[in-house]
Amino acid sequence: MPHLPAPTRVDTQGGEQAVRYEIRIQGVLDQRWSSWFDGLQLTSQPGGVTVLAGPVADQAALHGLLAKVRDLGLPLISVRRLDRE
Repeated sequence: MPHLPAPTRVDTQGGEQAVRYEIRIQGVLDQRWSSWFDGLQLTSQPGGVTVLAGPVADQAALHGLLAKVRDLGLPLISVRRLDRE
């Protein structure tokens, strides 16, 4: 099994470690959805794209965010980890 490097982590307000992600979805969501998406920053872009960005506690939290996108019926464009070693 190949060795994968541990993701780079940033401190969140609670002192916990989290990895920063950017999630792009097709559809327009305004900043009012931020709390539902665990406090991620939402930014609208041309073409009806919304970018969710910010620290995500762990893989379970990331999958939870992706499930919320799915539950809204919005097409997922991309998921990108922003921090690199």
